[in-house]
Amino acid sequence: MISRRRIPARSTPACTLARAASALVAGLVLATLSATVQRPVAAQVPTPASILGFVPGTDRELANWSEMTTYYSALARASNRVVLDTLGSTTDGRPFVMLTVTSPDNHDRIDELHDIQMRLADPRGITGPREAARLVAQGRTVVLITHGIHATEVGSAQSAANLAYRLASSNDPVVREILDNVILLQIPSLNPDGMEWVVDWYRRWVGTEYEAAPLPWLYHRYVGHDNNRDWYAFTQAETQLTIEKAHNAWHPQIVHDIHQMGGGGARIFFPPYIEPWDPNIDPGLTTAVNQLGTYMAAELTAGGKSGVVVQAIYDAYTPARAYQHYHAGARILSETASADLATPVEVDRDDLGGGRGYDAASRSWNYPWPWEGGRWGLPDIVDYMESGAMALLTHAARNRSYWLQNFLEIGERAITVADGTPEAWVIAADPGARPAIDYALRILAMGDVEVHRAEAPFTVDGNRYPAGTWVIPMRQPYASFVQTLLERQVYPDLREYPGGPPRRPYDVTAHTLPLLFGFEAEPVYSPLGVALSDPIDPPALDFRLPPELTGDDAPRVAIYKGHQEPMEAGWTRWVFDQHGLAYDTLHDATVRAGDLNARYDVILLQDQSPASISQGFAAGRLPDRYVGGLGDAGLRALRDFVRNGGRLVAIEEATDLAIDLFDLGISNAVERMPTNDFFIPGSLLGVELEDGLFARGLETEAAGWFWRSSRAFDVRDPTARVLARYGDAPLLSGWALGPDRVAGRPALVEVPVGRGSVTLFGFQPNYRGQSMATWPLLFRALAGPPQRVFDDF
Repeated sequence: MISRRRIPARSTPACTLARAASALVAGLVLATLSATVQRPVAAQVPTPASILGFVPGTDRELANWSEMTTYYSALARASNRVVLDTLGSTTDGRPFVMLTVTSPDNHDRIDELHDIQMRLADPRGITGPREAARLVAQGRTVVLITHGIHATEVGSAQSAANLAYRLASSNDPVVREILDNVILLQIPSLNPDGMEWVVDWYRRWVGTEYEAAPLPWLYHRYVGHDNNRDWYAFTQAETQLTIEKAHNAWHPQIVHDIHQMGGGGARIFFPPYIEPWDPNIDPGLTTAVNQLGTYMAAELTAGGKSGVVVQAIYDAYTPARAYQHYHAGARILSETASADLATPVEVDRDDLGGGRGYDAASRSWNYPWPWEGGRWGLPDIVDYMESGAMALLTHAARNRSYWLQNFLEIGERAITVADGTPEAWVIAADPGARPAIDYALRILAMGDVEVHRAEAPFTVDGNRYPAGTWVIPMRQPYASFVQTLLERQVYPDLREYPGGPPRRPYDVTAHTLPLLFGFEAEPVYSPLGVALSDPIDPPALDFRLPPELTGDDAPRVAIYKGHQEPMEAGWTRWVFDQHGLAYDTLHDATVRAGDLNARYDVILLQDQSPASISQGFAAGRLPDRYVGGLGDAGLRALRDFVRNGGRLVAIEEATDLAIDLFDLGISNAVERMPTNDFFIPGSLLGVELEDGLFARGLETEAAGWFWRSSRAFDVRDPTARVLARYGDAPLLSGWALGPDRVAGRPALVEVPVGRGSVTLFGFQPNYRGQSMATWPLLFRALAGPPQRVFDDF
């Protein structure tokens, strides 16, 4: 474990008069914040400190979202380089804003420059080389910088104000060069709700024994940290606004996503990324990312900053984190080492550890100047972040022609179907799969993909398709987005060393929409020869509950929500809300109070460790109201609930608690297996229903999500009923070592207990709001199988 000693404060920070004043006027300013705010010229551009009362990046000082939007409004009113747009509202109703920063001359020509960018983004409308050269010569590099998606990575959103002020006020030649050649779209927080909560929580306890204590709820209403895994499903309001009103509205050549990482290694990461890259990403993007990230690393190192690492830790495989890689934009992720929120720490040199692709204690080609340890705090974090952003913007300005030409050439390659690439994908208009197809079509259309309907029957590659078939031609700019989402993934077998254990992916290895949602999509390789409709608009989501979960006779459902709620539970609440399912969130105190049968028929435990559920946060880490979990009283109440006729549904790791609580004759058949023998790090496996009563009215086969906490069961209890098993050749998409270890094993099991029952999911039926194909299994488990009686077991 890394030794990170918190540095005590000399005195408790005071709430300055300026901060207090800004808090009072924040509501007034936000109430008058128009959709677009710009003032031509002002005598003096306000500093962040003049509004916030401190310089962002000061130890133990954080500005919340209300205060930051007050500052951005003042900045836009004072500077003719800045326009502030309110793009919409967050999940919890806060303003979601974007700054457009460029020279006054560029602002005056913004419509013309936008038109140039849109024409470069889709080369099909360019008449020839002469026009292409003119557009490249006249255009500007468009850069999108996003801050603060993960609210506990507090430096990112704080640094946004410093960067905006520098660009709005400085007449330094480097800044002027950036303003003349770059149009910067700056989203100062991708998660304003979480920023408000985390900052207010930190302020509440700073200077006390609970300073920098963890937030005891998810820092996004539904998805917590997984808000950075939503860049192809587009489920959350903040993702949708960013895609529609920044990415698709401008198609930036460069997207810089500013994050923080753990504090026990390098001080900052830039690309190149480690392998694998998704093979659908254009090689021009791979090389662009590599050269830009390396340039940024070189600039920081030349500026005297140690601890810069490249080609380590992070890969570039999944579109869940990299929408722009399928839209001709280079994604530059930076990850800066964290402190304890805004509280500085002391890191011992001997405790610096390694990471994938480097050792923080040793010099190497990709980590040439190791950080020696010592004090690290918010001032360092913000300094490194701002330096990285300025290096990126400088490169974008000085290499404007390269970025625009490369952008154009990527688009030109996209509209030319290469050997082995489909001419189109087709999706039959299956009424039974219409909600799943609509979900997929919504993703594609929101991703700026042109989706059509065939206006007549047609035959291609020997197959006959009716009129109304959905057709996605592949001669279009964002065909790679189509390909990666509709094809099955074959993740490479990467090892730490030859014959060694598998190299863990940074995230997951599969994202095949037809399998996740449950519909058929087919590639075709010959010209279609049929008239197509105009491109469709994104269909609205229309999720509907099964009848057994509606009406007065519907079961009373509760989902457990402790102070360590897992993201999977948040995603499940999102699915419930999208479907209009009535449910309660069940807190520790309510469970401990007992008499659960009087209020609920079924309780859901999402993927969470038994210790987290039963014990929660340890005493002393947070105030008393947030510590402890269910405890003995809560576990007794759960036991009584089931024995008195209630139903408990447990998923993945939470099944361990249910198995122990009721002493079930069931275990995890793949527990503690060496990774050389068994390793499935986020893949889609075939699941086959075998219990006729449970399966009544459901598809008998589906793709189940299997990852780090999933299980395959060994069932010894003679009363248990196996509801579903993994297939005999289970891997459908992704990567699996030792798939035979789960082949044919129980994946979903139901056990009678007293007058009630326990249902155990070994796989995740609601993977990030995407595994629509297995939602019916979760809903059936909540509703209970039709006419289930346990007397005849």
